[in-house]
Amino acid sequence: MQPTTKGKDCVREYYRLMRIPTARIRELRARPTEAEQAACQLLRDRGLGAKFRRQFGTEKGVLDFYCFEHRLAIELDGGVHSQIDQMRKDAVKEDYLRTLGIRLLRIPNLMVLEHPDEFVREVLKAIKASRGKAKK
Repeated sequence: MQPTTKGKDCVREYYRLMRIPTARIRELRARPTEAEQAACQLLRDRGLGAKFRRQFGTEKGVLDFYCFEHRLAIELDGGVHSQIDQMRKDAVKEDYLRTLGIRLLRIPNLMVLEHPDEFVREVLKAIKASRGKAKK
């Protein structure tokens, strides 16, 4: 069973994962892609029962969305993620997140834009899976 992070531990973990926002993170937040805007609308205001932060900075990159409570990261992948060089970078990022106990959910941009109900189902399934692991 993986303990949930509460109170001061949550704050400590937050500062361990996040650095002070850099100019790049600010730029990403100011200019979201169409898929990020659509996903943000679906995730906002705890609409799926969890709080997600967007463009969340870690020591090894930026996550499109991150939920502390469920230790769940969501990355929206466009065409660039099918290139070999980017796939290697993605694998390194995923390995790093795994060492922190964070699950990464990769979602194609087209799913968010053309099938938002499927996007919601995938996120809810990941949230439910994290709840099941926390109870064990």
